[in-house]
Parts: sequence; structure tokens; C-alpha cells
Amino acid sequence: MKAENLNMDEITDARRKAIAASLRTIDENELKAIGEQLFPMAADPWREKYFEFLKENAGATFHHGTTHDDIQVIYCNAANKGVWFKPGKSLGPMQPNGLAVLKQIVERR
Repeated sequence: MKAENLNMDEITDARRKAIAASLRTIDENELKAIGEQLFPMAADPWREKYFEFLKENAGATFHHGTTHDDIQVIYCNAANKGVWFKPGKSLGPMQPNGLAVLKQIVERR
């Protein structure tokens, strides 16, 4: 059995590289499909927040990327906001450090 890497600097660096390599522009239909998949229950408070975020930033460019360990991110540079999720496991808002990394990646392109 392979030992799990617990070095956070190495994990963060690997995730940053994977996001930079996979980050792409995502359209409104794909964003909605992801939202439906992540939040199938109408009463889920995260569902309301997710779709409200899309509505508030209608017309903005969104980006989607995936890390080597299956964490996905959705990022809106115009609002400097984003969400991370591991399908079926966990999700949350992007924190300042993650937002700074995503902003840097997007603006370098």
C-alpha cells in the first residue's frame, strides 16, 4: 500500500500545477449542470447560494479546473469568488489563498 503524502506544501504545489494545467472557461449550461449534480435537493442551502452566485455574475467569465486528487474548482475572476468541491464528499467557498492562486493563473493567460 502506497503511503499517503502528508506534506501540505507538496500537496498545495501539486494542486496548483494541476489547476493551472486543467483550468478552462466554462459556459452557463455546464455551470448549471454541475449545480444540479452537486445539489439535487431543492432545500439544500448551498444550492440556493450556488445558483444565486451564478445569477449575480451572469455574463461574467467562469473557469473550471480539477486537481490531481479530484478536487474541482469553479472561479469567477470578475467577482474574485469561487467554490471548491469533491463530488459526493465535500465543498466550500474558496479561501483567500486559493482565490489569489486562481486569480494569478487566470490573469497570466
